[in-house]
Amino acid sequence: MTRAPANLLAVRSLLLTHLDNAPGPDDLDPGEVGIVGDPAHRGGYHCGSDRVVTNDYSVVESPRDRAGLTLDAAALDVGPFDVRSGGRTNTLPSFSVWCVAQCAANAADTRDIREIIYSPDGSTVKRWDRLGKRTSGDSSHRWHTHFSFFRDAIKAGRDQRPLFRRYLSSIGLLEDDDMTPEEHNWLATVHKNLTVLDGRNPVGQIYTRMAMGEDATVPNFTSVHPTLTSLGAQISALQTALTALSNRDFTDEPAIVQGVLASLTPEKIAAAIPPTMAKQVADELARRLVA
Repeated sequence: MTRAPANLLAVRSLLLTHLDNAPGPDDLDPGEVGIVGDPAHRGGYHCGSDRVVTNDYSVVESPRDRAGLTLDAAALDVGPFDVRSGGRTNTLPSFSVWCVAQCAANAADTRDIREIIYSPDGSTVKRWDRLGKRTSGDSSHRWHTHFSFFRDAIKAGRDQRPLFRRYLSSIGLLEDDDMTPEEHNWLATVHKNLTVLDGRNPVGQIYTRMAMGEDATVPNFTSVHPTLTSLGAQISALQTALTALSNRDFTDEPAIVQGVLASLTPEKIAAAIPPTMAKQVADELARRLVA
């Protein structure tokens, strides 16, 4: 039987968590957010492979749908709400218009959405279709908004919550940052790598103590390699700067990179490299330029 996939159930849960019992004259009720069509429903994204029909548009019009057809439904309906947040009124039409604008702008977290059927005013029914094949829908969409997702994204279990998190954040019902999961992973990797450098592991601790002249097995090490002291200090400063950056919101990865690299000028890097190593670096660069 057609089933509700975990990634769309997660979207449903997210919306109900923040819009059900929200302040205002009309919150979003559980019965107003649906995924699987009723037993009589045949054809379309609310149906899985057991309910699609011959030449079903939700299967034949995109290779993404043909490749992703399973028993899972690939649609979400959101019913009416009227809540107060962020100093303004937020309704199903304003939510729908916001989502369509994100899709039209090809925001990264919308690219698994095939279509949105909605009403911008509670009267006119419109349809945004990524494939450009349709422009309208039936009158029931005056009081609910329909989202279709490409079936391959549902089959892959891809998280569909980021777009809806952004909406809830934009109206003040969810505290969230603008970083994508990929950007969070990237920042975590940078932290991990700098942790290796600044001595928060056994190997790194040895080099840091040596650089600061604190390793008992290498007396007066900084008098032999004073440049390592400078390098240790720069690494420490860089870790501090990165920690500060991690507490800020950025809309893109380049902004983070720019902030991290701001203190790493060529002059500072060159000053921190021992002369013998500097010659090796120069030789290697020369070799690569010739190659």
